[in-house]
Amino acid sequence: MRSIRAAGLILLLLGVSGFTDCYKPVTNSGLPRHIRTVAVPVFQTEPTGLRYRVESRFTDAVSREIIRRGNGLKVQGSTTGADAVIEGTIRDFSFSGVLLDREGRARVYEVTIVSAVTIRDLREQKVLFDNQNFIFRDSFEFSEDPRSFFNEEDPAVERIARAFAEAAVSAFVNGLGVREERK
Repeated sequence: MRSIRAAGLILLLLGVSGFTDCYKPVTNSGLPRHIRTVAVPVFQTEPTGLRYRVESRFTDAVSREIIRRGNGLKVQGSTTGADAVIEGTIRDFSFSGVLLDREGRARVYEVTIVSAVTIRDLREQKVLFDNQNFIFRDSFEFSEDPRSFFNEEDPAVERIARAFAEAAVSAFVNGLGVREERK
């Protein structure tokens, strides 16, 4: 009986000790330690006049997301005095019907925004993250009743801007895609 208990205790200890590395709290953001202030200048648009305020919506969403998840990072619009900069360009905006009703009218529309983002360490003069083909999509449906019509394009663009900001800031704060210098 004693050997069964000892064997059970040994198996229990081996089983528990095997899982000690499964949970490690995140204590480091993955960013270089000297980055405390991040500049987020207004995003650019490649074809000018894409849609009203798309670039400012993306800029605002990124700034809010850094404040929300940046663990004390400061955000400013100018690169003067900043440790890093997030530069973005809205490269394309498309709006198309994807589902038709019985009369052949578009009922469901899809908004697609293609953007580019580059995150630079201004002190070390190196690129931390670069994705020139960030693609985000959202869809919305028009109501059949013209009396309850509400243009869903603006809320769709807001949702895309938030999704973009979450992805870009996650890559930035967590150090995803950060290019390491090879020694």
